[in-house]
Amino acid sequence: MPAGDCRLPPGSEGERELQERMGTTARADKFYDEQVLDRLNTRMRDFVARQEMCFLATSDRHGECDSTFRAGPPGFLQVLDDRTLVYPEYRGNGVLASLGNIEENPHVGLLMIDFLKDRIGLHVNGRARIVSDEEMRRAQPELPVDPVPGRRAQLWVEITVEEAYIHCAKHIPHLQKASAEQRQRQAWGTDGFKRKGGDFFGAAADAPDRPPYQPRRRMRDVPSWTQAGPLTRSAVWQRSVQRLLAAVARRAPNAEEGSEGAFRGWFC
Repeated sequence: MPAGDCRLPPGSEGERELQERMGTTARADKFYDEQVLDRLNTRMRDFVARQEMCFLATSDRHGECDSTFRAGPPGFLQVLDDRTLVYPEYRGNGVLASLGNIEENPHVGLLMIDFLKDRIGLHVNGRARIVSDEEMRRAQPELPVDPVPGRRAQLWVEITVEEAYIHCAKHIPHLQKASAEQRQRQAWGTDGFKRKGGDFFGAAADAPDRPPYQPRRRMRDVPSWTQAGPLTRSAVWQRSVQRLLAAVARRAPNAEEGSEGAFRGWFC
């Protein structure tokens, strides 16, 4: 653990409160203890390297969420080290919703699911930053240049891993890849209306009959620690202390048995 890197036990305050109400605290603690890592281990890195798609969750500074899909050939998700992965942003529809959210709020969640072979998933949560292709290739000259023009990176997203954990297999369907004859050739980077799906949901067809889209944004600015009042800060601090003491009580037997690093990653 890097010097000065103080960490609380995994899980949000909301998670912990709901676990107490639902009586699942013991099950949750077992999952945190056994499955939640703050880095990618060797098996996770191998898993990431062979994925052809992932799902990305972002939110803006107000907490308004967006989820999207990213895809590429195996290896489009590049693991730079056990705490860093990057993926390319190809030419899209120009909206840049996910990148816009990252500009406001760096917290992201990735979900990779293998539907074909292992039927297992991997969650990676962390902090993202947007990097130009030129800057990324100066720092990582070994990154391959994709021969397909539509898969040339316009930008890269670099994610610093904070949490990595399994998504269980029990509800993941087992799918099969279609043969080359059955599937339509992928048209990377195209602006072709039909190749992009056309007006599948009929939204464009009825556009003349509806008023312009005006989102009803719910302004839910969450005050930062420095902006919060003293009562809020005190309550958060007391809850954090209680969680830490509970963690010490749960892990004390391991420490007595001489388990090295029983509290690693939780305290300075």
